[in-house]
Amino acid sequence: MARKSFPILKKLIQQSTNRCFTSSASPRAVTLIPGDGVGPLVTDSVEQVMQAMKAPVYFERYEVRGDMKCIPKEVIDSIKKNKVCLKGGLKTPVGGGVSSLNVQMRKELDLYASIVHCFTLPGLPTRHEDVDIVVIRENTEGEYAGLEHEVVPGVVESLKVITKYCSERIAKFAFEYADVNKRKKVTAVHKANIMKLADGLFLESCREIAAKYPEIQYEEIIVDNCCMQLVSRPEQFDVMVTPNLYGNLIANTAAGIAGGTGVMPGGNVGADQAVFEQGASAGNVGNEKILKLKKANPVALLLSSAMMLRHLEFPSFADRLETAVRHVIEEGKFRTKDVGGDSTTQEVVDAIIAALD
Repeated sequence: MARKSFPILKKLIQQSTNRCFTSSASPRAVTLIPGDGVGPLVTDSVEQVMQAMKAPVYFERYEVRGDMKCIPKEVIDSIKKNKVCLKGGLKTPVGGGVSSLNVQMRKELDLYASIVHCFTLPGLPTRHEDVDIVVIRENTEGEYAGLEHEVVPGVVESLKVITKYCSERIAKFAFEYADVNKRKKVTAVHKANIMKLADGLFLESCREIAAKYPEIQYEEIIVDNCCMQLVSRPEQFDVMVTPNLYGNLIANTAAGIAGGTGVMPGGNVGADQAVFEQGASAGNVGNEKILKLKKANPVALLLSSAMMLRHLEFPSFADRLETAVRHVIEEGKFRTKDVGGDSTTQEVVDAIIAALD
């Protein structure tokens, strides 16, 4: 069987080419969701940098809060029209009956693949060097299917849903990503020793897809052993493909090893739309102290916006932005508290803008 092509994937990961994009390129509309807490602060940072670069994008802003019952229809319509969205963090209430708008959006738009790139940045002290891991997570089913009910008072049943269709789809995406990016290995993360049917089906699907990519090394690892290996020898991992819940845990662990969630970019992509946001959990989205001091780290969302620019086929703008961010991090004069500094968000943004040229 021929390999399935992923046009949106190839846009997302397109490397710089000899083609030159200037400010005369046709501007693209991008749906912007500032989000909760520090979200407006870091999305404003992106807007400032885009304006300074004269990047050929403009934003259609929509106010969405994590405590809403659902995402407004006009927001979904905007994303479907523009095909691309940049999003700040949305705070999900813990417990109660309010469902996560993040999960709602992924299901509504069928954003089936989460991509989180966890890598060490020169000049940023970390416990391990040369970490370069891409976590590709199935985004639409598993424990996040939201199928929970109370059987009798005091007994709650939560269903984990794994399908062959979604498992094959995410495995194909991971191997295609590895192939196009010249990555050498894909590791499937599972718990099939206990969940023999559900995770067994996921593994079976990964093995079938792996057989079509003989040039890429394929490995499997049980999720608990994976966590231990990540914190002890992260350099052994390259591309990792996971079911939904495991991917969330693995991505956050890898991000912590590589420098923290404040510097890790990410995106959620489907066949037709892509939403770019901080790669690992935006744990500081509701941190009132950070918000009051205006010291949220804008780097993760800035690097996510570089992914967005590359996806929109503006690679030279993406390269300029990434180079400026790396320069500021390596120089070390302007960093927020989470990465060893005491700078404000605006000070970091000003430094990045100054480093653009």
